[in-house]
Amino acid sequence: MTVTDPIADMLTRIRNAIMAGHDSVLVPSSRVKLSIARILKEEGFVDDYENLEGKPQRTIRLRLKYVDKQPALLGLEKVSKPGLRIYVNRREVPRAYGGLGIAIVSTSQGVMTGQEAWRRQLGGEVLCYVW
Repeated sequence: MTVTDPIADMLTRIRNAIMAGHDSVLVPSSRVKLSIARILKEEGFVDDYENLEGKPQRTIRLRLKYVDKQPALLGLEKVSKPGLRIYVNRREVPRAYGGLGIAIVSTSQGVMTGQEAWRRQLGGEVLCYVW
């Protein structure tokens, strides 16, 4: 099945798994999705991730993190969509959820958090907000 916005599909799968109380979620793999999973692990929103090399399709297994039966990941919001791409320059990198969350930005040097892009003075496409 063809998906028009694979990153939005990944975020929706994570959001649905959290609402259902699952321990892990499987997501079709790509380089951008692996970068997003790496950022989510580094920032403490998920416990771990692993890239599963399967025959029908490569997948990523994200182990979701819960603290006192509450999810560590409270919200996900897709910013840039296929019909409306949102680009920012190095001075306009956004802060998510009043500074409590992170913005994930795709730059010329790879996918990174908004804070890291601001530190490196890079702009790019704002993929999503996580809090």
